[in-house]
Amino acid sequence: MKFTISREGLLQPLQLVSGAIERRHTLPILSNVLIRVSEGQLWLTGTDLEVELISSVQLAGSFDEGRATVPAKKMLDIVRSLPEESIVIFEVSDNKAVLKAGRGKYTLSTLSANDYPNLEDWDGEVEFEIQQTQLKGLIDRTHFSMAQQDVRYYLNGMSLETEENLIRTVATDGHRLALATLDYTTSPLPARQVIIPRKGVLEIIRLIEDNEEQVKVQIGSNHIRIFSKSFIFTSKLVDGRFPDYRRVLPKDSDKAVWSARDVLKGALSRALILTNEKFKGVRLNLESGSLKVTANNPEQEEAEEVLDVDYQGDELEIGFNVAYLIDVFNVLQSENVIINLSNANASALIHAEGDESALYVVMPMRL
Repeated sequence: MKFTISREGLLQPLQLVSGAIERRHTLPILSNVLIRVSEGQLWLTGTDLEVELISSVQLAGSFDEGRATVPAKKMLDIVRSLPEESIVIFEVSDNKAVLKAGRGKYTLSTLSANDYPNLEDWDGEVEFEIQQTQLKGLIDRTHFSMAQQDVRYYLNGMSLETEENLIRTVATDGHRLALATLDYTTSPLPARQVIIPRKGVLEIIRLIEDNEEQVKVQIGSNHIRIFSKSFIFTSKLVDGRFPDYRRVLPKDSDKAVWSARDVLKGALSRALILTNEKFKGVRLNLESGSLKVTANNPEQEEAEEVLDVDYQGDELEIGFNVAYLIDVFNVLQSENVIINLSNANASALIHAEGDESALYVVMPMRL
């Protein structure tokens, strides 16, 4: 195998697929990138057996077809450190890969491409096309609520649900829940719910851009695949049943607080500084027209701030993990937010004023 390519032409797809490659793995070949030249295209593949990334680039110069695997991090570090606009000549022979650029020559070990694992072919049971910015919006508004290394493995990911003319993403760690819905009017979708694992979700966030370019999403029985002009991404799905989020959404909240998002977020961020580092609890005291935010810590330090809010209900004192509230206000982009409450032991339901396409549930905590 042999090909010639510009440094920039090789660096971009190499960086892209490296996100799927584990540097420390019990299988040495999983630290390698699969390089394949076929019909004038250079194909690069990286996988950790959970997710797989494929990227391709058109070759302009001469080439010899073939395939091989080389250490991904070493290859990436070499290409990245080359001078800009360098021309790279890559050749494989006698189980060695040689990369030449200018007067430099770098020899890398190879492992047989025949041993490189690939996620098996499968048929998509649900397919739809969506703008990258729409998919990014669905994920950005929910992924922060995913659990991390929870024994309830089905929480360590994000639910993706299709239903008629809706696409919905949901994430929860058992203490909070984020839900985002997109009206999908292109064509009716079959009802399906799958769980994308945490690493898959984070890779999708890294890959997709905030533009109107279309990507195709394909959901199978055990995998999800996303096709774009620059990559093909595949991830295994979590084998489990996602909790019924509809049961978690508060339905009998009889108190509502309207507040300017930036003002409330600022007060909570200042209160966070003086909370207990482990529990991060703040106390909210509501009375007609005002909200008092208080926090303290074991060093006897205390924060207290009173805000003007639109609230006309009974007096209420309730505690929350302030970090959870700040996470919500970070993703809400509206000028004003609405917090629906019922009592000190019931969850809060938060959304942007005039927009319920994204809903956030935060459980209270005892202080």
